[in-house]
Parts: sequence; structure tokens; C-alpha cells
Amino acid sequence: MYREIEKSDASRIIVAAFGKNRPGVVAAITKILADLNCSIEDISQTIMQDFFSMIMVVNMKDCTMDFAALREKIQATESTLGMKVYVMHEDIFKYMHRI
Repeated sequence: MYREIEKSDASRIIVAAFGKNRPGVVAAITKILADLNCSIEDISQTIMQDFFSMIMVVNMKDCTMDFAALREKIQATESTLGMKVYVMHEDIFKYMHRI
């Protein structure tokens, strides 16, 4: 199913990051998105004590990179940010939370 959705022309993705709070997390991820001409449609972040979480809805309609390459580029920030970063099509996110 995931491969079929990756082949679809859906342009919205979900980017989520979780881990120990530190400066530059939002900047690092949003810089990648901006450099690739992606548009952040919605963003939410919270810090609970030392724990940081962020979720973004991103439109990649005008992105200069395909989804798989974009996902790899964003997930490559995990080690430098010390975060776990998830990148998925909006459809996957919806199916994961459907009951």
C-alpha cells in the first residue's frame, strides 16, 4: 500500500520530529523545505520539559525533488539533530489514525 501511495500525485506530506529539545531543530528542517520550494501549510510544536515534538503539513506540489529523495534528505538530519524524524504522505498518516 505504501508504494502505491508514493506513486500517487498527492502533494501533501506530514513531517514530524521528536526528541530532546535543542536549538535549531525547526530551522534545519524548514530550511530544507524552503530550499526545495516546499510550502508549510500548518505547523505545531510543543516542548514538555526537555522533550520536543513538532508536526508539519507540507505541500510539495512545487518541490524540486521527488518524495523519496525529499524523505531521505530530511531524515538525514536525524543524527545531527538528535531527533527521530518521520516523513510520510498525508494519506499514510490518515490511514494510520483511522479506526
